Amino acid sequence: MVNLKAKPYYLSDEQVQWVEDTIASMTIEEKIGQLFVNMVTDRDPEELKRVVQTYHPGAIRYHNTSAEALYEQNKTLQDASRIPLLIASNCEAGGNGGVGGGTPMANGAAVAATGSEEAAYEMARVGAVEGCAVGCNWNFAPIVDLTYNWRNTIVQIRAFNDNPDDVIRFAKAFFKGTRTQNMATCMKHFPGDGTEENDQHLIMGINEMSCEEWDQTFGRVYKELIDEGVMTVMAGHIALPAYSKKLRPGIQDTEIRPATLAPELITDLLKGQLGFNGLVVTDASHMIGMFGATIPRSEQVPGAIAAGCDMFLFFNDRDEDFGYMMEGYKNGTITEERLNDALHRILGVKAALNLHILQKEGRLLPPKENLSVVGCEEHHQLSAKLADQYVTLVKDREGYLPMTTDRYKNLKLIFIGGEGRVVAGKLTKGNDAEIKADVIRQFEEAGFNVDSSDMDVKGKMEDFKKKYDAVILILNVEGFAQYNTMRVKWALPTQQPWYMSEVPTIVVSLTYPNMLIDVPMARCYVNSYMNHPEAIHAVIEKLMGKSEFKGKYNDNVFCERWETRF
Repeated sequence: MVNLKAKPYYLSDEQVQWVEDTIASMTIEEKIGQLFVNMVTDRDPEELKRVVQTYHPGAIRYHNTSAEALYEQNKTLQDASRIPLLIASNCEAGGNGGVGGGTPMANGAAVAATGSEEAAYEMARVGAVEGCAVGCNWNFAPIVDLTYNWRNTIVQIRAFNDNPDDVIRFAKAFFKGTRTQNMATCMKHFPGDGTEENDQHLIMGINEMSCEEWDQTFGRVYKELIDEGVMTVMAGHIALPAYSKKLRPGIQDTEIRPATLAPELITDLLKGQLGFNGLVVTDASHMIGMFGATIPRSEQVPGAIAAGCDMFLFFNDRDEDFGYMMEGYKNGTITEERLNDALHRILGVKAALNLHILQKEGRLLPPKENLSVVGCEEHHQLSAKLADQYVTLVKDREGYLPMTTDRYKNLKLIFIGGEGRVVAGKLTKGNDAEIKADVIRQFEEAGFNVDSSDMDVKGKMEDFKKKYDAVILILNVEGFAQYNTMRVKWALPTQQPWYMSEVPTIVVSLTYPNMLIDVPMARCYVNSYMNHPEAIHAVIEKLMGKSEFKGKYNDNVFCERWETRF
């Protein structure tokens, strides 16, 4: 059983008593409901109330929208819930992960490029301030995966890097930034992503490290951050075969499960060997890494709790999954002891955040005027400061820089975008048009003539050289939960780098830092990591020589290819 007076809760006698009294007062339906994190799919107030009062979820998550709409949504939810809710955000890179209009600060790779713990602290602090303004009290961050595989798309820019020492120090700074607000952190994705190129939205992940390798890398990261007092951990749909075989001698390959369904990884390794006393939540259960497991959904739902996870992230169908969880309790898959332990951990987090006191005082949501912090000028200034630190020059072998209007007055802009994102089962198109327009605007304001029109044919090289002084190839390649690898996709033959050996070409990746795999012939290549206006401004300032490049690249940038280095 969990110890609520120990790390990470440190509850007082009064707080422990609230946990015990609340559990004693709950119906079995309320107890089963507490195990779920519900995804808000309908913001109609009556529907919000119906879901809370019918399924009694312990926590909620939502798709981003305006600060005003989220505030009203979360107020309705908290008012309708007898037991205060954990309201989760995804502020991995700033406030933009928790609220529409929130301030993007820096993703993990950008923080690593700065080498600065202060950058990690400010990224987390701003995310917490803006998330809390709309009523969030639980952040599904930081990401503490290790990007050993340059092909990995899921954590390529979200994780810090492949250095355990860096990940530990940046994550500790992230914790400190989050603790400036009344918000719990959730490090992810146990037992560790970044070693392979598969996406757990599409297929079960596999961390192929030996036990010894894992202990020295991911295991060390998790142990240090557990000792630091992280309150919650997200389990990934990632198998760790070496440890499953060590902890379950005789287990067959066909019996190996992702961590979310593996008691040897959650109960024995995470909670046992590593001593984690906090709450474990599954990663999203709609992901095929879990949904496609070799056992039916009816066994997966209660099986995750039986394995040691304390909360189940998202219903597929509320009635069906709630029924599966209830049946799992009734048939003994979830023992009374396991249910009681999970409830203590869930309510322990709520008590540690004093949600019960805030509920009694009517302060679960801050004053509405606090919404003014979302996307405020101060935060955008901090965002610009971080961008100045992380934008990275990887190479400029021909001396194309500085890129001044005297050298390159007439520019040909070629913009390669992405194909949208699937988040929590919802397809959203990317904002390529908006970003492209911002790139054009900022270059024109800097004094360049920019031609961004599509070319029907390549035409004569000599004519192209007379018309343009330089080419700016902008790569905004981004996707999520659609492909196991993300590569440059040239929509037109005229976009392809047929001009690169004839006309000075500056390649800027606004997202993934590993795009040299598709433009290894680039003489000049810059990684921006982020595509918001402050990052784009920092790129242009540095290209023009008005500001020095301060970011440091990770060797993964060269994609293990010799020709990308020169």
